[in-house]
Amino acid sequence: MNTRHLQLYITAESPCSYFESRLSSNLIPAPELPLNMPIYNQLIQHGFRRSGRHCYRPHCKQCQACIACRLVVNDFVCSRSQRRCLKTNQDLTLTVVNAGFSDEYFELYRRYLNSRHSDGSMANPSVTDFKQFLYSSWSDTHFLELRLNKQLIAVAVTDILSDGLSAVYSFFEPEMQNRSLGTYCILKQIDYAKQRGLRYLYLGYWIKNHNKMHYKKNFKPLQLYLDDQWLLTRQ
Repeated sequence: MNTRHLQLYITAESPCSYFESRLSSNLIPAPELPLNMPIYNQLIQHGFRRSGRHCYRPHCKQCQACIACRLVVNDFVCSRSQRRCLKTNQDLTLTVVNAGFSDEYFELYRRYLNSRHSDGSMANPSVTDFKQFLYSSWSDTHFLELRLNKQLIAVAVTDILSDGLSAVYSFFEPEMQNRSLGTYCILKQIDYAKQRGLRYLYLGYWIKNHNKMHYKKNFKPLQLYLDDQWLLTRQ
């Protein structure tokens, strides 16, 4: 199925997650369409993103700030700070497993959200929130587990695509800020993409000069999806 022939809908407006004074809406495939990996592979190449079993792309009337971005993994070169991050975390072990639920995952996820998003809608998540947000019955999703000795300290939720990986979400031990675990998760996803012979790491949406998105421009060369094509940026 070609994405050009998919029937797409625009959702009703709702408060924007990134700008308090703005409203947002999304472009989504027809709700009755059963999504699968072949369709998802095409959608993400056109700037879409997965959340749970749904795919979407921002489509707001007065704002085009959210821009899909991806990293060309074989051209990536670590910066000095990223090399320090790798050195700091060299005592961690990585295991790749199929996505699923466990009390261990959920407790780390809950601590992370209540620390990072205590005043937002994601705080105090339920087990259902965890299951419905991070993976779905049709997505090829892996968890990249990071452990210090036997303690789980980070999970990078990662979708396996035909041309790359998608960094869906990461959650980690909030008390270990000195380890820069969010950056380390991305560095490990870059390595995992290379191991699988994949070209890209999709990093979701980038917003210029937004503090929550600032870290993404530290991973280069970054491509942005602009005017229906992927273009290399020097941002």
